[in-house]
Amino acid sequence: MLREIHCFTRVAARLSFSAAAADLGMSQPAMSQAITRLERAAGVRLFERSAREVRLTAAGKALLPYAEQALESAAAFTAEAARLARPTIHLAYPPLVGTLAARVVRRLAGRGPSMGPSIGVELRAAGRAEAARALAAGEVSAAILATPAPAAFVTAARFHVTVDHVAVPAGHRLAARPRLVPDDLAGQTLLTPSARPWAGLPGHARLVPDDDFAAGLDLVAAGAGVLPIPQLLVRAVRRDDVRFVPLEAGELRITYALAWSRERVTPELMALVQAVQDALWTR
Repeated sequence: MLREIHCFTRVAARLSFSAAAADLGMSQPAMSQAITRLERAAGVRLFERSAREVRLTAAGKALLPYAEQALESAAAFTAEAARLARPTIHLAYPPLVGTLAARVVRRLAGRGPSMGPSIGVELRAAGRAEAARALAAGEVSAAILATPAPAAFVTAARFHVTVDHVAVPAGHRLAARPRLVPDDLAGQTLLTPSARPWAGLPGHARLVPDDDFAAGLDLVAAGAGVLPIPQLLVRAVRRDDVRFVPLEAGELRITYALAWSRERVTPELMALVQAVQDALWTR
């Protein structure tokens, strides 16, 4: 019946049996037969036909929106069935490395025949504590975590994010500086979204819960401290109440790794590991 409904909508769009048949790669007699079958099944006439024109009947006009909706529903059904049939893994990641996570999703979705079927990835933005909890509970297949990761997890594909700016309140005395060095931060409260203070930076450490840079920037704007951050975040955030000042601090960086449970290894997980490694090599 869907084939006949498709024929009906095409003829309605073209108001020509021959043009609709050509669109669908059918012969004109086959198109006419499909419309006749649909009219018999529906119990109404859909088109007025003459030698010079084809017109929708009142019944045809009334039924056309339902026919279009039926085709849309059928297409949605097919797409959702294909998605459900595709192997899917769940990846938790910190928003800071969302660009990398997106590249991994595209790589796994676009795998060629020689690499096996495409793999769907469900992304879950999460801070370190929440990602580690979800991974331990089996809610996600893998997680990108700031290192060191909990000892219960296997890790691979380590990479570094350089910390080369400091977020300060817009009215702070450091906001107008062209650049900062570590000694400029002496006496400041340093907000840190990790389990350890910033190595090599003076100041008083104050932890931001769950590796949340967004919450850290809110604290900066409120005057609770200053926040060393990567350029990745500087490019993505625009705030009038915060200034980003370049920081010359050598090898200051955050190290991340892909982590997973050794009890839950699957072929899809190994494909994810490879995709992350490939994405890191080709950025």
